[in-house]
Amino acid sequence: MTRLSLVGVSKIFGNSKVVDNVSVTVDPGKVHVLLGENGAGKSTVIKMMSGIYQPDEGHIEIDGEEVTIPNVDAARRLGIAVIHQELNMVGELSIMENLFLGNLPTKAGFVDRSTMRSKAIEALKMIGLDEDVSKPMKELGVARQQMVEIAKALMQNASILILDEPTAALTQNECQQLFSIIGQLKAKNVGMVFISHHLDEIPKVGDVVTVLRDGQYIDTVPASTPESELVKLMVGRNITNQYPRKAAERGRVLLKVDSLNRAGAIEDVSFEVHAGEVVGLAGLVGAGRTEVLRAIFGADSYDSGEVTVDGTRVAKNSIPQSIAAGVGLVPEDRHTQGLVLGASVADNLGMATMIPTAKFGFVNRSLQRNNEGETSRKLNIHMSDINQSVGSLSGGNQQKVVFGKWTMAHVKVLLLDEPTRGVDVGARVEIYELINEITAHGGAVLMASSDLPEVLGMSDRVLVMSGGRISGDMPVSEATQESVMSLAVSHMQDSDSVDSHSNSADIPPKGLTSDSLQNTYEDNREGVLQ
Repeated sequence: MTRLSLVGVSKIFGNSKVVDNVSVTVDPGKVHVLLGENGAGKSTVIKMMSGIYQPDEGHIEIDGEEVTIPNVDAARRLGIAVIHQELNMVGELSIMENLFLGNLPTKAGFVDRSTMRSKAIEALKMIGLDEDVSKPMKELGVARQQMVEIAKALMQNASILILDEPTAALTQNECQQLFSIIGQLKAKNVGMVFISHHLDEIPKVGDVVTVLRDGQYIDTVPASTPESELVKLMVGRNITNQYPRKAAERGRVLLKVDSLNRAGAIEDVSFEVHAGEVVGLAGLVGAGRTEVLRAIFGADSYDSGEVTVDGTRVAKNSIPQSIAAGVGLVPEDRHTQGLVLGASVADNLGMATMIPTAKFGFVNRSLQRNNEGETSRKLNIHMSDINQSVGSLSGGNQQKVVFGKWTMAHVKVLLLDEPTRGVDVGARVEIYELINEITAHGGAVLMASSDLPEVLGMSDRVLVMSGGRISGDMPVSEATQESVMSLAVSHMQDSDSVDSHSNSADIPPKGLTSDSLQNTYEDNREGVLQ
């Protein structure tokens, strides 16, 4: 079976060596975890493995023989396939058609749909996926879409499978399904590269871990290595407090939500957030957290109710009014809702302040650039320069840019929807410090997160949502994972609402420790998703 090795590879972009003398070997039937902070070079390494980039120094070996991988097709012929975090699929096409994209079988000059169907059924059976192959891909959840991508790779006789952040948008139950498939592939001698920011997943799937830092090889260690040691290898220092919440003085009410209703989504939602306060918003699938944040920000309308910011009522369904009132939103999906990926870091940082700082209808470019430069330095955004495309930054640095847009605007109320999803442990701590800074200066933060330890670690107060309603409001000193989960499932039997903006909007907490409550969640989730 295929053995893939990168031997002393380096990659240079401009004057920057983003990967420097890195060696990695992927053995048959083993899972090799690549670990490192955002910007450590993981993505560049897997792009060299898969033919997207070619190394500027060093070389690649297959089964001990030096090879060149000039493009993705060449990688595929060598048995190398990648399952990207952003899935390569066409939602309107069927499962069968997606499996054969770019490789349609033909007969007498026509597409051989009979062969497509039989091979598609066989491919799904191979990974234990029971779906009608004529079903459109968009009707599948993210986990099943990923399973189809894996099936597609195996149809192409892939013996090396690269999984880039495969669990970032999966529920805990879906993660277990994926891990089961990985186990089956290991038994078939498929070698795998696995990238994840969830350190608790590493011993479940990994065999060995290679740690990168600032583009350089640090060490290769067993997957059983304690998390604290892995973190130290990643960031070069001990992180003793993963949730460094610094309590601020509680001031006046900055955000008041009164009897907010939207049919099928949220029902009679009322709460307040004070200056200096971080309020965590917890809940399960379909709880309505994302809908509440989007309604407050004006991205979605609502049927009745009122949103007040610092004593002034804000009109519904008006993002400009919300921004003018001092409200900012860090959305769940930074790529499609938080950034313009083709624009520069500078232009993305300045989006919320471009109009307010304009003079006589013209953008005040001098002031904007000064503020953008100061903000990028303050947030420690790793980039070649401020004119670099934001789409070329690592995920953690992209998230800092989204935060920076609102800190530049000096917002009073910052709404956070999954603020650290897909962000490594080092960048997470930096984002938490940004939250602390906002509240220290008298701002208010409302944070929806699927990471329950994050909610409990960074909140002063916790609101729990269930079935579109607020089912609990408690100071964090009284909140436990068990008490939050009990409230999270309290109205699930009455709810048939599902987040209308994302299949992954309310992913259940990975840190849940109570088996009985987890079972309750799984039972209720099936009913909610029907």
